[in-house]
Amino acid sequence: MINSIIIKKKLKNFNKIINIEGDKSLSIRWALLASQAKGKSRSLNLLKSDDILNTLNCLKKLGVKIKLLKNTCEINGVGLNGFKYKNNITLDAGNSGTFGRLIMGFLVHSKKKIKLIGDNSLSKRDFSRVTKPLSKFGAKFISNSGKIPIIVQGTNNPKPIKYIENIGSAQCKSAIMLAALNTQGKTYIKAKKSRNHSELLFKYLKLPIKVIKKKNYDLIEIKGKKEINKLDYKIPSDISSSAFFIVLTTLSEGSRLKIKDVNINPSRVGVVKILKMMGAKISYQRIREYKGEKIADISIESSRSLKSIKCSSKLNSTAIDEFLLIFLVAAKAKGISYFKNLSELNQKESPRLAWGAKILSKMGIKNIVSKDSIKIYGNPNLIIDKKIIIKNYLKDHRVFMACSIAALSFGGKWCIHDRDSINTSFPSFLKKISFLGGKFHNF
Repeated sequence: MINSIIIKKKLKNFNKIINIEGDKSLSIRWALLASQAKGKSRSLNLLKSDDILNTLNCLKKLGVKIKLLKNTCEINGVGLNGFKYKNNITLDAGNSGTFGRLIMGFLVHSKKKIKLIGDNSLSKRDFSRVTKPLSKFGAKFISNSGKIPIIVQGTNNPKPIKYIENIGSAQCKSAIMLAALNTQGKTYIKAKKSRNHSELLFKYLKLPIKVIKKKNYDLIEIKGKKEINKLDYKIPSDISSSAFFIVLTTLSEGSRLKIKDVNINPSRVGVVKILKMMGAKISYQRIREYKGEKIADISIESSRSLKSIKCSSKLNSTAIDEFLLIFLVAAKAKGISYFKNLSELNQKESPRLAWGAKILSKMGIKNIVSKDSIKIYGNPNLIIDKKIIIKNYLKDHRVFMACSIAALSFGGKWCIHDRDSINTSFPSFLKKISFLGGKFHNF
């Protein structure tokens, strides 16, 4: 089976307009909330990646009727706590930590045992960050030292809780928020700053939520037992997927690109802020609000002069999925860039901080890495003229795509394994590369 690619040539200059598929985080959250809503919800531009398909398949196992069409998805909601299923069913989350963690919030009221499993990568990730707070509602979890497979046994009467979320995990926060909907009373969360898609959707749906924003954390109050209204939603384009092409344009001489209708939620655009501080030419046009989210067209021009940065760790949570790409820009920047407090990177599909350092070393870029920080010694004149092989990275979709961007930006002969990993989040990634003029060969 052909499942690897070879890239042997840098990308020539381009001037294009592209569209990117729907935001993965919003696609999963829409599906979850629609499944427990009253009535039929419809979405446009739903991301049709493996993570979303696994989400929909699991919801079907929980008794939810779903129709996935070419351009739309329809979900007939079962109402709050309306899942219907046999005892001891198994839900396979695949590679999706977002679905795997968030669905457990809705299962705190499950009367029957449910087994949650996932792929090899997901099985290495920490689920205790959600089982710990969710157990306070009264649910029981049997796990493999906090990892999946996990047996979930809910309670008939989940109790509201008070919880301090100090990791900065939007998945943990969101799982608690979903669980709170099934309680009689108010749940209080003191949450370290992280993505706020769930809060915005709750507000748009007029669910009883209050958010008080402090400097370093948010105070969230949720009142339970409020039915969820149906939600028709055109999913904005994904900023994390767009970031690959933002960086490719930045690093490609004489190039310009516009990406249309992108979600620019302030809790997600750390990559844009960081790259602009490094000298990237990025601007927003047609900024508007859509059902609580900010969206815009993003215009990018190539940058001849990039500078190093000592990055504030306050930006980490808003760019956590894009640091492999940020490292590539730092590789071409003048001076030494420093990024710290990045231990959360190693809680992703692969240990991404370690892999970022490994990729830079293969490119010939000096770097010093610790368990949670990295120094990158940039080379503005970097041109790669050697063979580089990328494999055994737990099929992390972002490693595959970041290496593809590196190959197209810096040259060399790259052999990148496990091309099917892109199906996790961005199935059309290579088609977009071809549209911009990039050449690759399957083998």
